Amino acid sequence: MSKAAAYKNPIMEQRADPFIYKHTDGYYYFTGSVPEYDRIEVRRAKTIQELGTASPVVIWRKYNNGPMSANIWAPEIHYIDGNWYIYFAAAREDAIFDHRMYVLENKSANPLEGHWTEKGQVKTDWESFSLDATTFEHKGERYYVWAQKDPNIAGNSNLYIARMVNPWTIEAPQVMITKPEYDWEKIGFMVNEGAAVLKRNGKIFLTYSASATDANYCMGLLTADESSDLLNIKSWSKSEKPIFQTNEKNGLFGPGHNSFTVSEDGSTDILIFHARHYQEIEGDPLWDPNRHTHAQMISWNEDGTPHFGDPHI
Repeated sequence: MSKAAAYKNPIMEQRADPFIYKHTDGYYYFTGSVPEYDRIEVRRAKTIQELGTASPVVIWRKYNNGPMSANIWAPEIHYIDGNWYIYFAAAREDAIFDHRMYVLENKSANPLEGHWTEKGQVKTDWESFSLDATTFEHKGERYYVWAQKDPNIAGNSNLYIARMVNPWTIEAPQVMITKPEYDWEKIGFMVNEGAAVLKRNGKIFLTYSASATDANYCMGLLTADESSDLLNIKSWSKSEKPIFQTNEKNGLFGPGHNSFTVSEDGSTDILIFHARHYQEIEGDPLWDPNRHTHAQMISWNEDGTPHFGDPHI
């Protein structure tokens, strides 16, 4: 039995867009959106549960004006070629929802120490609303997946993939792999965002989140064969229904913007996600701070596909 069964949720309160990475040093590293959207924090612990009581270290703060001066969203921490990188989105104080994507680098062995260097904006085909970048390696190539508004497509954001030249630069072509099509992807906003990648059983599974960030927020799934051309939209099949969504009986609402890690004993894949414990929200959901970080085990179907089940505490 995996130790994952012992997780007590929420792992952490008031941390949305949670990202957990288990490093070779035996530590879990955590980052996510803080309610104030004004800084990036990193913390670490030897267990997932202990991340909730670990002391956060502020590694970067927003500027007062200009680029990266408002709404610092959804940081992710990755270890690539011996260095640490944080991917995040930020807007401007004079345009608080006009986000772009940025990268920080740290050459220290421990990312809670040392100096974080700004590597700049990740440039894409358009200067438009873009956010929620993640990265993964496959067959010797590094890929970048993100959400962006195509000026010629209705809606708020679609998901794109491209190869990376280095950890802060992509190369052409950038390829759209999904856009909001089903009703459950278009409630409140037409959104595909928050991608996360899990490679298992000869497949690449890519989860994403859809709709507004209230109780309608939910997760979809894209699947590609590991031998396919990941830059071909035809390589990706898409779930027709949400694979993870609000469960009123269990008291969890709007689960999404997930990441993946593994249990302490390495035996079990763990889904990390945020959710609220109530449905009714006053005002804009973005200013409601109570999206909490949760963890639960993933099981696997006989056909090798992941089974996420229902969100539970």
